[in-house]
Amino acid sequence: MNKKAIRAALVGALGLLLAAVPARAQEKPTPITGKLPAKAECVVCSAAGEGHGAEKAVAGVMYRGKAYYFCNKKEVAAFTEDPQAFLPPALPRPAPALTLKSAGEGPTMTLAGMKGKVALVDFWATWCAPCVKAMPDLQKLHDKYDSKGFTVLGVSIDEDGMKSVGPFLAKKRLTYPILLDTGGAWQRWGVRAVPAMFLIDRNGRIVRQWTGKIDKKEVERAVAEQMG
Repeated sequence: MNKKAIRAALVGALGLLLAAVPARAQEKPTPITGKLPAKAECVVCSAAGEGHGAEKAVAGVMYRGKAYYFCNKKEVAAFTEDPQAFLPPALPRPAPALTLKSAGEGPTMTLAGMKGKVALVDFWATWCAPCVKAMPDLQKLHDKYDSKGFTVLGVSIDEDGMKSVGPFLAKKRLTYPILLDTGGAWQRWGVRAVPAMFLIDRNGRIVRQWTGKIDKKEVERAVAEQMG
């Protein structure tokens, strides 16, 4: 084989190799330099569950052929660093592992040990007002379906564990399990704001999730659907 033929073969092989590189590695968000819409929903705020709706767009980027807008220029850097973290999640998908100690003297619990059940994993904190407000409704859901193979798992992300959670629970009438996450499980689950709820089906898959301002009726309907 002459040099020209060898070079052609190498170029062809390089082309096949580049074609095999995942799209995420090839693509990066690029700033939109043209005119922005007067109002748009901020992708970062939406991912955090803040639910502002359409507001003034101050910046935008193109990513994988789609435009994304921001209400604050500082949010562009966060999106550019990891765009997938702000895009709508893929559902259903396998739930990450979860092994946490129960509050008080309860046992260590694992999500894997609950396979065959439906679970609503609720990441919360004692300082989070919307989290505390949602607890009575979560207790009602737990009471309604507990005997049918459903449970709520309340996962506290308070850094000091029982120091904050203990006195808080002493004032509440919660019968569903409360677990302590002082090791960063919330990060592995991609939690960016609380409350963050994940509905797990009987096969251990995340089938629905909610963050921030949560519509309790929507959660109730989703649970009822899983319970069949």
